[in-house]
Amino acid sequence: MSVITQPTDLLRQQDPQMADVLAGEAQRQAVTLQMSAAENFTSPAVLTALGSPLANKYAEGYPGARHHGGCEYADLAERVAVERARALFGVEHANVQPHSGSSAVLAAYAALLRPGDTVLAMGLPYGGHLTHGSPTNISGRWFDFVGYGVDAATGLIDYEQVQRLARAHRPKAIVCGSISYPRHPEYSAFREIADEVGAYLIADAAHPIGLVAGGAAPSPVPYADLVCATTHKVLRGPRGGMVLCGAEFAERVDRAVFPFTQGGAQMHTIAAKAVAFGEAAGPAFTTYAHRVVANARALAQALADRGFGVTTGGTDTHLISADPVALGVDGPTARGRLAAAGIVLDTCALPYGDQRGIRLGTAAVTTQGMGEPQMVRIAELFTAALREGAAAGTRTEVAELTAGFPPYGA
Repeated sequence: MSVITQPTDLLRQQDPQMADVLAGEAQRQAVTLQMSAAENFTSPAVLTALGSPLANKYAEGYPGARHHGGCEYADLAERVAVERARALFGVEHANVQPHSGSSAVLAAYAALLRPGDTVLAMGLPYGGHLTHGSPTNISGRWFDFVGYGVDAATGLIDYEQVQRLARAHRPKAIVCGSISYPRHPEYSAFREIADEVGAYLIADAAHPIGLVAGGAAPSPVPYADLVCATTHKVLRGPRGGMVLCGAEFAERVDRAVFPFTQGGAQMHTIAAKAVAFGEAAGPAFTTYAHRVVANARALAQALADRGFGVTTGGTDTHLISADPVALGVDGPTARGRLAAAGIVLDTCALPYGDQRGIRLGTAAVTTQGMGEPQMVRIAELFTAALREGAAAGTRTEVAELTAGFPPYGA
């Protein structure tokens, strides 16, 4: 494993307890399957930027208008990140300061809405995010959310229902995006509905934005007023967020991020975002993004062949949502047994029922170099892991598989 993923000699001498923690995490990632749809392996270059001296710099404000001195290199780093994001996504303005995807969505609401405004978004039981109106989140407390769902038979978004709800409630904004919907939203349909009722259109593209960068998914940029996204997941950057928009919304977005919802920018993270945007602009990333989708489709089919109920019958993205009930377990039980076998993933809501399924993705294993034959093998490991008492033997097989695909080299 690359030295960059291991504690330095200095850290081990100064803080052996934390050095052990970091070494343990590096080992965990190396010998288990990282199947969470929200996770990936960043490049060593991204990790280098995260550990750079820019971590020391306080830089409230924006390039050329900071509240602190000594920001000449911080300004340069942010300008590079912004210009690379604009070029990568073909957008007029990019704010790269949000600390997370949730921060980006909150900033979008702050830019366009006022407390009490009505917002139409995917309901949480159908794959909506906490920021799409959960009563435990600021979104659900500040705004009046109405949830749309999916067709009970196909699991696909019911655009006629979206239109009916929009006409009935006249929302100030419509949000398209999900944390567990494996198909591409029809951004043009959302745009038509938003225009009909005079609503803003906000695309929460946290999951597909990396596929958009690699040309493996349609872009929401031509249709949405604001696009919110994360810079990790398929994009393979540091954990963080961004907001993309046209020039007409640039000032409102910037004010909503700072000073309304955030303080000082995390300059080391912004530098790492710039590195990731640069990597995503190359042909190797385009190949990677398409392989992610090919792997997800192969894995979805292999799981379906083994009895898993794959929602919508497959996937267009890196993401798979599935019901393991036919194998005798529910989602939380499946997650626990898979974790014991060294397979890390999440649970998710399943449409039209109070049960939970499993949510998984192929971004990380594709970064490791795995292909469609390995997806079939992973499906076999899933099935073996769900047999009660089989965790120990399956974990050994998982470790044997991952040994051939180390995330950071031998």
